[in-house]
Amino acid sequence: MKAKQIFLKAMLFLLPALAILFIFRFIPILYAFRISFYDWGIAGPKAFVGLSNYIEVFKDAKFWQSLINTFWYVATVLPGVVFLSLFIAVLLNQQIKMRGTFRTIYFLPDVTSIIAISVVWKWIYHPRIGVANYALSLIGAGPLRWLEESRGVFEMIFQRDLPAGFEGPSLALFSLSLMTIWKSLGYNVLIYLAGLQNIPNHYYESAKIDGASSWQTFRHITWPLLSPTTFYIFIMTTITSFQVFAPVWMMTGPPAGGPLGTTNVIVYYLYDMAFNYSKYGYGTAIAFVLFLIILGLTAVQKKYGERGVHYE
Repeated sequence: MKAKQIFLKAMLFLLPALAILFIFRFIPILYAFRISFYDWGIAGPKAFVGLSNYIEVFKDAKFWQSLINTFWYVATVLPGVVFLSLFIAVLLNQQIKMRGTFRTIYFLPDVTSIIAISVVWKWIYHPRIGVANYALSLIGAGPLRWLEESRGVFEMIFQRDLPAGFEGPSLALFSLSLMTIWKSLGYNVLIYLAGLQNIPNHYYESAKIDGASSWQTFRHITWPLLSPTTFYIFIMTTITSFQVFAPVWMMTGPPAGGPLGTTNVIVYYLYDMAFNYSKYGYGTAIAFVLFLIILGLTAVQKKYGERGVHYE
């Protein structure tokens, strides 16, 4: 009886939060799921079409192109975020002067509006007056059309046409990835710093006594004991990268998704279908397909990636 009373009291305290979640989360999700089965225009439902929207998604060439663009974006952002964040965190974990100031500077982009950052980086990438091309001129390199170049970066590097699928992300999409990596560093550096400071110091003392080099210490102590942190950053970066929208909308438009649709990622494509073409049913169908893709990738990462995680 006492346990039942405790449970009821706990539920009473949780009720306001659960009500907010139900009203503003679960109901909209269920309503959106309903919309995906209709030919739903700006004036409301026109006709029930069943699975037709989902079938159309898998037949849509533009959807597949946006999905490929998204995969290239994720493949570029993910290693950059993980390895650069770890590198900076290791440096900031040392006993250096103004360490707190440097930590604050690296974290500032994370608390800055993505819209403001996109505007600044669009100016940085400006083909005539941008800082990026000015930096290239200092080393004798020619200017680049950072946000206007549709050629793949591998094609540009090797100066030859490559088979479809091997040309790499367009320079425009790669430029967006660089901005995202810079924006994401602060939060991930902070997470890595917490992981580094959680490693017991006696491991490093033992390694020093045994004569281990800095690289051996990092490889056999730091990296394995940071695996839970890396695993978390890997999964969260994958999820957030699949949901990129604001930089595409702000930096490669109008119309966004250019040049030649090479930055048209999947979230922008569903936004375009729903709000520019008033195909709300089709747009929500794309959203739920994206949800299943992210869910599947997360399950695969958890199943196979967690094998290399050392929690102790």
